[in-house]
Amino acid sequence: MKIAAAISGGVDSIRAAILLREEGHEVFGIHMRCLPCPGEPGEIHRIVDERERPLRQLAARCQIPIVIIDLREQFDTLVVRPFVEAYMHGLTPNPCIECNPRVKFGLLLDEAIKLGAERMATGHYARLKPPARTNQNFQLRRGKDPAKDQSYFLMGLNQQQLARVLFPLGEHTKQQTLAWAEQTGIKPLLTEESQEICFIASGDYTDFVRKRHRGEDTAQSGPILDLSGNLLGRHNGIHSYTVGQRRGLGIPSTAPYYVIRIEPESNVVRIGRSKDLFCEMFAVSRVNWISIDRPDGPITCEVRIRNLHRPAQAEVTPLGAAAALVRFFEPQRAVTPGQAAVFYSGDLLLGGGIIDRHS
Repeated sequence: MKIAAAISGGVDSIRAAILLREEGHEVFGIHMRCLPCPGEPGEIHRIVDERERPLRQLAARCQIPIVIIDLREQFDTLVVRPFVEAYMHGLTPNPCIECNPRVKFGLLLDEAIKLGAERMATGHYARLKPPARTNQNFQLRRGKDPAKDQSYFLMGLNQQQLARVLFPLGEHTKQQTLAWAEQTGIKPLLTEESQEICFIASGDYTDFVRKRHRGEDTAQSGPILDLSGNLLGRHNGIHSYTVGQRRGLGIPSTAPYYVIRIEPESNVVRIGRSKDLFCEMFAVSRVNWISIDRPDGPITCEVRIRNLHRPAQAEVTPLGAAAALVRFFEPQRAVTPGQAAVFYSGDLLLGGGIIDRHS
């Protein structure tokens, strides 16, 4: 096949491209230009050129032609602005959950198809099983490497997208990929992998949100209350807090306090003790059933409430077309509104949704 490999400049995406070429496919690279670049036009051109020079050098070294697609404006509209607005409403969003279905496997995939590709491949550590029969679904599964599995971030994809993508690293481990980079000598050409949010270079999301929120004053002070309503302190903006947070509360106590809830309607940050963080039941919205059709009634599965959370047994009850109620068999710590709850049956990713605010 003719395949577009989404290449970021990191080791995973270039390894995926090389694996496909070794299988005999015709592979070209496609890169998504998405990071903001403020400044004068001439300065912007220079900065973009500096950012992309290592990528072009890597592609040339691996003899992979590459096309760069400028999606900065769309990325800002579809990912960055909703990220800022979510924090301003007391939520803790995951930008990758938004980016993957709408931008990377949405707009970029569409561009790849326009360029003649039959499929687009990425460096995600996830597995994809095609349907055995025409009336069955593509099955999205966890990657073989449990320490690197990235299926959680793909919960928003649909069957039409899965039919046009490939995950060559699904059966590989991260250590195998790193060993390959050492053996081939391309490690010096690789872009260092970001461990933070890709569009916030400093890693300080609170400062980023404050500066981006339409020029308004985001540091609106409000009360910090305990669960009984007692005033324990003041905060400088709810966008600086997330459920489960311990540091930065500024409230002396013999036992630590944690953020239990954020209440944007009253501009209140509600705090309590560690035991108060545990939650048994919550609702999810924007539910997307991926590998299976929407169930007619409750199902028992494992639910992951953040990427590094160990999936826990739960009952998931569909509520209409795009909502569900999750009830854990054992209460879980820090169920955070705005994060994704992803449903699994063993390695099979059934679907997922966005955690709603809960009382």
